[in-house]
Amino acid sequence: MLIDGARLRCADIVRIARGGDGVELDAGALHRAGRAHELAVEISAKRAVYGRTTGVGANRHVVVDPDGADEHGLRLLRSHASGVGRLLPADAVRALLVIRLNQLAAAGSGVHPRMLLALHAALSAGALPVVHSRGAIGTGDLTAMAEVALTLAGELPWAVGGVEPVAVSPGDALAFISSNAATLAQAVLAWHDLGVLLSASHVVAALSYLALGGSPEAFSHRVHVRRPFPGSLRCAAEIRALISPVTGAPPPGRRLQDPFGLRVFPQVQGPALDALDALESVLAIDVNAAAENPLIDIDEEAVDHHGHFATPYLALSMDHLRAAVHHVAELSVARLGDLVEPELTGLPPFLAAGPPGSSGIMILEYVAHDALAEMRHAAAQVTTGTAVISRGLEDHASFATQAVRSAAAVTGAYRTLLACELVGAVRALRMTTEALPPVPAVAIFHRLADELPGAPTDHPLGEEIRRAEALLDDLPTSTA
Repeated sequence: MLIDGARLRCADIVRIARGGDGVELDAGALHRAGRAHELAVEISAKRAVYGRTTGVGANRHVVVDPDGADEHGLRLLRSHASGVGRLLPADAVRALLVIRLNQLAAAGSGVHPRMLLALHAALSAGALPVVHSRGAIGTGDLTAMAEVALTLAGELPWAVGGVEPVAVSPGDALAFISSNAATLAQAVLAWHDLGVLLSASHVVAALSYLALGGSPEAFSHRVHVRRPFPGSLRCAAEIRALISPVTGAPPPGRRLQDPFGLRVFPQVQGPALDALDALESVLAIDVNAAAENPLIDIDEEAVDHHGHFATPYLALSMDHLRAAVHHVAELSVARLGDLVEPELTGLPPFLAAGPPGSSGIMILEYVAHDALAEMRHAAAQVTTGTAVISRGLEDHASFATQAVRSAAAVTGAYRTLLACELVGAVRALRMTTEALPPVPAVAIFHRLADELPGAPTDHPLGEEIRRAEALLDDLPTSTA
């Protein structure tokens, strides 16, 4: 993947972070970054430049002794490298490194080009710094980025591997850490993981539809084109592709109208799909942005002090997506409840297959509602709070970092919840005595039935849930 500061996509970041794809640094981008560094030095000799000739935060008017500029930068990094909490996992750290490299390649920071080369070297060598999760509120990942900078400088140990230490030039410190790369890295991975689960939910819902004898009318193109939200159109089309024969119409449903878990699935899934796309658009801008404060503009040969580090776009997009996915999860729990109801399936209560009083999959509802409760708490808005720090100078925060962190909780809980529905749907389809229609979802069911245990009598279901969770990552689709 060529890193040039302009064309990095979310999917690229995921492949680099998790798939081991390599990166190449564009020579033109490196040259522009070098020009930005030269310009920053030139302008700093003529006027005050925040973080280069001054302190930071409420110390913005405190002039730094030019003779001690090198040590000032290191002091800034040392004081800010104060993150605590859990360590970021390896994929998030690798995503952080490539995002920051790409942002610096956009040539607005003024850092010395050797900082870009050091990041590239770390990515190429598979070296990973130690990065803590706690210490940001959506106004720059200062603690995380300071840890990365000090590791590159040789002052902090590497978690994995390592590269030769790099010198930190005067002015490099703030220019390097003025970034939300750590939050963006976690957001990109959450975007991907939630996208995988939302895609899988089409298949899981289609399997429940078959087990419940659903009506195809709720997914008719005639219906959805009259209220053409992109997400609901896409969802309805996905379900139609899964439940329709190659030729002819899908079989009619058992009921005039189905429960909401089936009937309003496109209307509820649609906003989540649209929110996922909206988040991708925000991330695509941010990972390619020269948003450092101050901005060194090589085209205008100017420096601008600004607030482009603020992340309300990201924070609000994450709040929206988490809330939308929670609604989708509510329908999954509702369908699971439908699957244990004999009047809807024509099968024994709880899909039990033992002596009278057997529990079958009764416990899955408890597990699913536990997960849904966790999702409900994690879906709560975090962007309604604020913070006043640095002696009152910095009096707003988006809390994008917390919004992204909550997305990880939503992802894990939704995975468990959706797995519970998948176990129930596969079990119901195994037990049905009716001939299954020749539709793509049935072919998928047969493949899944080979992967999930099929013991009919009461037994611990934990292993089935865990297997179903793993299957969601690579669930075949209607076009597989």
